[in-house]
Amino acid sequence: MSLIKELILQIFFVLIPFVLFNIYYRDKMRNYSDVFILVTSSISLFLAMTFSSAVIDGIIFDVRYVIMFFGLVYGGIQTGLLLLAEFVIYRIYLGGDGAVVALVISVISFSVSLLLYRTYKTTHRKTLFTLLMGMLFSFIALILTYFYFPRYFVENLMFHLLVIPLQNSLGSWILMSLFSKSVSDKEIFIKHAQNEKIETMSHVAASLAHEVRNPLTAVKGFLRLIQENPSDTIKTTQYMGICMEEIQRTEAILSEYLAISKPLTNRHELVNVAELLKVMRAVMSPFAILHNVELDVRTPDTSVNIMANPDEIKQVLVNFIKNAIEACADVRRGRVFLSLSVEEGKAVLVIKDNGIGMDEGQMKRLGSIYFSTKSSGTGLGLTYSYHVIHTIGGTVSVNSKPNVGTKFSIIFPYQEQ
Repeated sequence: MSLIKELILQIFFVLIPFVLFNIYYRDKMRNYSDVFILVTSSISLFLAMTFSSAVIDGIIFDVRYVIMFFGLVYGGIQTGLLLLAEFVIYRIYLGGDGAVVALVISVISFSVSLLLYRTYKTTHRKTLFTLLMGMLFSFIALILTYFYFPRYFVENLMFHLLVIPLQNSLGSWILMSLFSKSVSDKEIFIKHAQNEKIETMSHVAASLAHEVRNPLTAVKGFLRLIQENPSDTIKTTQYMGICMEEIQRTEAILSEYLAISKPLTNRHELVNVAELLKVMRAVMSPFAILHNVELDVRTPDTSVNIMANPDEIKQVLVNFIKNAIEACADVRRGRVFLSLSVEEGKAVLVIKDNGIGMDEGQMKRLGSIYFSTKSSGTGLGLTYSYHVIHTIGGTVSVNSKPNVGTKFSIIFPYQEQ
């Protein structure tokens, strides 16, 4: 029973990189890094060696080879060498009769890993390959253990032939399979989220192009009037002033559109949501007009600040406003209403529409990956938005009825200036 407990404990330690990946990268729009692999693998290796399996003191077995192979596959040769150095230093510190043979086994196992870790990336039979790698690590360890300690090996034959191969093969298969699946899912999520953003921006761009024609037409008309009567300086000055205003308005809208469509960064700073909403009104109004929807934005006269990434908050607002407008596209006198206020130390943003609405089942699934109320949607726009809001400590609540409309209440932690 004690050996079973030790086996389960070793499997738990080998899963540390997988568990920490799903915790740390859950709300991030990027995948793992070499530093993350090194840190999590180092923690896993240290704990596995500290609470290793052993029949007698001084001769210990753990999942070190699995962890070093994992570090090589996902972190590269530098990560693998650092993990090997950590093992050597810590194993010498632990000491015991098995220290020398443990160092020999690890050098050989690491050399084998160096030869085979690239094969893992190219093979289509990854499950079989990881199981065979676990068996290979066990075979190397058992052969050398028998060579150095034949009597000890024979006396504890079942432990060496059953427990050690099981913990290496099972540990290798579970860690590599689960981590590979998580990394693949994260890559798919990032790709779809980026595609969703591109699709949203293309829709907004189409409406902007339509809207930009209006001031350009006005500018063209006034320039023609100036050309026809250049001697009338009073009217020329008046016409030039109108032209400049139209050009500046167009330039401001296009600048904000480009700011929204640029790649996201990791910076966090004070964001004035009230000012941002005014910008969003200018950017999204053409999109609302294109769908015959009235867009009404109410903001307080004072600043309403939150601590966040401004690019992410812009994208969140675009996602919510775009969805609300599209929900009203087939409704007579469609209307989207946004209001911002500060209540009990919180910044509260309400987004209401009189669109098609949702039922209870749809509301419960909002924010879930790949769920969308639109036939052509992926749902990743709202999934991303929910992640951004939750990451900065905010919350989202929704109230909706079919054929009546939807109300989103987004609460952000308010920041004093």
